Amino acid sequence: MLTDYMIATFRPRAKPYTYTDGRGLFLLMTPIGSKLWRFSYRFDGKQHTIAGGSYPEVSIVLARAWRDAMRQQLASGINPAEERWKQKRMGSFSRRAIVLRSFEQAARAWIETRRPGWSKRYEAFITGRLEADIFPIVGKQEISRITLEDIRKALRNIEARGALETAHRMRAHCSEIFRFSIAEGYCETDPCRDIFLPKTGPVEHRARVAIGELPAFFTMLNADQSARMSQLALRWTMLTMVRSKETCFAEWSELENIGGANPLWRIPYQRMKPRYERLVPLSRQALRLLEELSSLNGALTNRKIGRYLCPVEASKTGAVTGNHMLDVLYRMGLRGKATVHGFRGLASTVLNESGLFDGNWIEYQLAHRPGGMDRRHNPAQFLRPRRFMMQGWADYLETAETGMSNGVQKGPPIGVEEGPPFRII
Repeated sequence: MLTDYMIATFRPRAKPYTYTDGRGLFLLMTPIGSKLWRFSYRFDGKQHTIAGGSYPEVSIVLARAWRDAMRQQLASGINPAEERWKQKRMGSFSRRAIVLRSFEQAARAWIETRRPGWSKRYEAFITGRLEADIFPIVGKQEISRITLEDIRKALRNIEARGALETAHRMRAHCSEIFRFSIAEGYCETDPCRDIFLPKTGPVEHRARVAIGELPAFFTMLNADQSARMSQLALRWTMLTMVRSKETCFAEWSELENIGGANPLWRIPYQRMKPRYERLVPLSRQALRLLEELSSLNGALTNRKIGRYLCPVEASKTGAVTGNHMLDVLYRMGLRGKATVHGFRGLASTVLNESGLFDGNWIEYQLAHRPGGMDRRHNPAQFLRPRRFMMQGWADYLETAETGMSNGVQKGPPIGVEEGPPFRII
C-alpha cells in the first residue's frame, strides 16, 4: 500500500509509470510530474480505467474512499464509467463529489481532518459512537441523498435507550460531517440543522459516598479480601483526586522526587482530558501506598518493576481499568450508590466546606479550568498551597478510616502558612 512518504519519493521519468495501492487503485506518474489517481476494473468482460483526481489535492485516504465507492457501484451492477457519463450529461457531475459517496466515508475523512487536535482516546470515543449508533443506519447511504428522517431514525435509537445527552452530541457531530462535506463538494445541505431533540434534564452528579458514611466505607473496604491491586488503585484515585483513567495508565516514570521533600506526579498532557500537563503533589499517605504498589508490582512482574503503577496481567492494556475499581465498590454493595468518579466530587465538597482553601486551588487540583483562566495553562500554578491542601485531604481520609482525631495535618487559609486543624466534618 502507498504512503505519503513513498509518494514524495516518486520522480518523473521519460515515460509514464504506475504504483499500485491495491483493489484496483493506482497512482499514475506522468513525465511532467503529475501524480494522478486511477481506478482499474472489469465490467461485462471489458477492462476500464477511470480518473479520480490528482495527488495531493486528493489524499490517499480520500482516494481509497473513492475506490471503495466505485467498488460499491460495481457490486450493485453499475458501471462507474457509464454512471459518470450520465451525470455529466445531466449536468450534475462534480469531480470533487466523486471522491466520497457514502456517509461513512465522509465521516472518516472528517475524522482525518480533526485528528491533529484530538487525543487518541477522544478520537476512539467519537469513532466508536459513530460506528455503534450512526453507521449501521446511514453509513452506506450516499451522503448527498441522506434526508432529515434518515438521521432522525439513528438519533431515535439513541434516545430510546435513554441516552439523550449522547443523542445531542451525535447530532452535533453529524452536522459537522455534513458541513465538512458541503465545503468539500460531496453534498449540498445539512439535514441535521432542522432536527430538534428534547431538552436534556439538569446535570446529575455521579453517585458518591456521603461524608458521614466514609468511616463505614473504609470498614467495608478493609473487609474486602480480593483484588488487592484494584483496591490500591481505588485508594490512589481517592488520595490524588484524579480521574480513574489517569490512575489506570499511571507510570512509574511519571513520579518525581519520591525520596525528597516535594514528591510529585507529573501527568503528561497526552493522557489528560483537558489537554495540558498536570502536576499532582503527593501526600505522605500516597507515598506509603506507593511502597505497597511497588512490592505488589514486583511480585506480579517477576520482581521487576513494570511500566504501570497498577499492572493487571489479565487486562487487555496490561493495567488496571476503571471497571476493576468499580468491581470493588460493587462487592461492597455500593452498585448505584457510589462511583469512582464520585470521590472527586466528595473531595471538592469537603475541601470547599472546610473554608481553609481557595476555590481556585481545588479547581486546579481537579484539572478544571477556573473562570478566566488562560488556556495556556501553567501546571505549577498554586503548587505550594495545593501541596498543603492535598496533605490535608489525605489526613482527612486517614482520620475517617482510623477514627483518630489527633495528628491531622494543618491546612493554610489563603496566604497563610498554617491554619486551624482540618478535621472530619
